[in-house]
Amino acid sequence: MRQVILFLWMLCALALAGHAQTPDPLAPPKPTRAERRALAQRLRQEAKRAAAHPPLSARERELSESLFTDGVKYVILEDYPRALERLLKAYTLMPDNAAVNYKLAEANMLSGNLREATSYAEAAVRFEPKNPYYYLLLAQTQASQKQYEAATATYASLVREVPNAGSYLFQLANLYLVQNKLPEALAVLDKAQAQFGQLDEISFKKQQIYLRQNNLPLALREGERLIAANPSEPRFVLAQAEMYAANNRLPDAQRVAGQALRLDPGNASAHLILADVARQQNQPAEVEKQLRLAFDSPALETDQAVRILNGYAKQLPDPKIAPLALDLAAAAVRNHPREAKVYSIAGDIELQTGRKREARNSYARALRYDRAKYPLWQQVVGLDYELNQTDSLLTHTDQALELFPNQAPLWFYNGVAHSLKKQYQPAVQALEHGRRLAAGSAGQLSQFDALLGEAYQELKDYPRSDAAFEAALASDPDNYGVLNNFSYFLSLRADKLDKAKDMAGRTVRKFPDNDTYLDTYAWVLYKLRDYAGARQSLEKAAKNTKDGGILEHYGDVLWQLGDRPGALAAWQRAHRVGRGTSPLLDRKIKDQKLYE
Repeated sequence: MRQVILFLWMLCALALAGHAQTPDPLAPPKPTRAERRALAQRLRQEAKRAAAHPPLSARERELSESLFTDGVKYVILEDYPRALERLLKAYTLMPDNAAVNYKLAEANMLSGNLREATSYAEAAVRFEPKNPYYYLLLAQTQASQKQYEAATATYASLVREVPNAGSYLFQLANLYLVQNKLPEALAVLDKAQAQFGQLDEISFKKQQIYLRQNNLPLALREGERLIAANPSEPRFVLAQAEMYAANNRLPDAQRVAGQALRLDPGNASAHLILADVARQQNQPAEVEKQLRLAFDSPALETDQAVRILNGYAKQLPDPKIAPLALDLAAAAVRNHPREAKVYSIAGDIELQTGRKREARNSYARALRYDRAKYPLWQQVVGLDYELNQTDSLLTHTDQALELFPNQAPLWFYNGVAHSLKKQYQPAVQALEHGRRLAAGSAGQLSQFDALLGEAYQELKDYPRSDAAFEAALASDPDNYGVLNNFSYFLSLRADKLDKAKDMAGRTVRKFPDNDTYLDTYAWVLYKLRDYAGARQSLEKAAKNTKDGGILEHYGDVLWQLGDRPGALAAWQRAHRVGRGTSPLLDRKIKDQKLYE
C-alpha cells in the first residue's frame, strides 16, 4: 500500500501547489497543465503495476535470480528448451525485468521462434530504453522476418535514444539499402560523416549508392576522395579505373590503371583493366599482351583466372584462339598448382584443342585436390577408355566407385576395364550391378547388355550371352555393333547361322565399306560353306585393311576354294600385319595347310 499512499500524497501536493498564494523565488518552475497530466498518468501506471506486482520477498528474489542464472547458462550451452523453461519461470516473478525479457528474446530467436523473440525484445527495449544491445536484438529478430521497415525504425530509435550510438548509423544505412531507399541511406551516411569525419567506409558506400542511381560524376568524385585519402592504396585506384572502363571513358581508365601499376608494378587487376580497354578499342595484340602479363602474376585470383579461361573455352576449337587459351591455362596452373578448378578448366581447353592425353592428366590432377566432383571422374574415365589406358581405367573406376557407388556409368567402364584385361567374371559382376542401377534408361541398358553378351560369350555361358544380346537389340534394334558381334559369336559357335546371316547382312547393307562388318558376314557365309560368297566380301575387306585376322580369314576362304598360292600369300600378309591373327597362323604358313 506504500506506493498507493505515495501516489495520493503526490496528487495532494500538486493540488496544494495549484492553490499557493505566494510564489517562492527559489522554487522550481511551476509545471504546465500538460506536464501535470502526463505525470499523473505515469504515477497511476506505476501504482497499478506496483499493485499487480508487489515487491518480491527476499526468498522470491533469490529464486528469480537463480532461475535467471540457470537460463543464461543453458542459452550458452545451446540447450534452448531448458533455457526457456528457467527463463519463463523467472519471468512470472519479474515480468518487468528488462534483462529477463532480453534473454527470453534471445533464447526464442535461437530456437527459431522469431515472433515470440520480437515480443520479448520489444519489452526489453521498453523497460530499459538506453541499452543498445536490446535494440540490436530487436532489430535482428525483425530483419530475420524480413520486417525491414520495423528494423529500420528500431535502429533509428537506437541512434536517437542511446548516447554515443552514432556507430550504428552504418547498420541503419545498410537497412535502407536493403529496401532500396537510396536517398534515406545517403542522408544517414551524411550524418555519419558529420559525426566521424571523412571515412573510407562512408565514401565507399556513398559511391556504391551513386552508381545505383546512375550518378557517375558523384561516384567518381567519391572515388577521387578515396584515392586522395589513400594515395598508396592500389585498390581504390583500381576501382576508379574499372568505373571509367565500364562507362566507356577509356583514356581515363588507361591513365588510372597506369597509376595503379606505378604503385604496384605486378598488379594483375590493372593488367586486366588494360586488357579490357584494349578489347573495347579493338586492339587484339594489346589484349593478348596484357592478359599474359596478368596471368604471369601469382596475385591473379583463381576465380578471375577461371572466369577468363571459361570465356576462351567457349570459343574453342577456333584455331586463332587456341594458342593463347593454352598458354593462359598453363600459366594459371603454374601459379595455382593446388587449385582443382584451375586444372579442370585447363583440361577443358586441352580437350577441345584435341590434346586428349594432356586433358586426361589435367583432370586427374584436379582430382588430387577435389575428389568429390563426379564430372571430373567422368572425364578421366572416359578419356582412359578413349586412350586405351586399361590399367588406369580400372584404377580410376575402382576409386570413383568408392565415392559414387550408385553411378551406373562407372560400373559400365569398370566392366569394360575388366573385359579388356580378360577378367570376365569380375566384368560380369560389375556389369550386372550397373545394369540394375541403369533400369529405366533404354540407352544405358542396351550398352550393359551388349557388353554382358560379350563377357558371357568368353565365359562360354552361351544361353546368357544370347539373352544379353537379344535384350540389347530389344532396347535398340538398330545397334549395328551389337548385330555384328552377336552374329560373329554365333558364327564362331556355328550356332543359329541363319539368324547370324540375317543380322550380319543387315549390317553390311548399312555399312558396305566397313572391313570388320564385311569380315563378320563373310565368316558367317564360311560357316555355311558359302565360300564363294565369303570370298566376295573378304576381297573387298582385304584391299585396305590393317587387321591381320581379316587377311587370315581371306586365306582360309581361298584355301577352301582351292587357291593354295593365294591362301599362302594372304596368310603371309596377315603375319606381317600381325594384329588380330589366330595362334594357328604360323602353322598354316609353315605347313602351307589349313588348320581350324
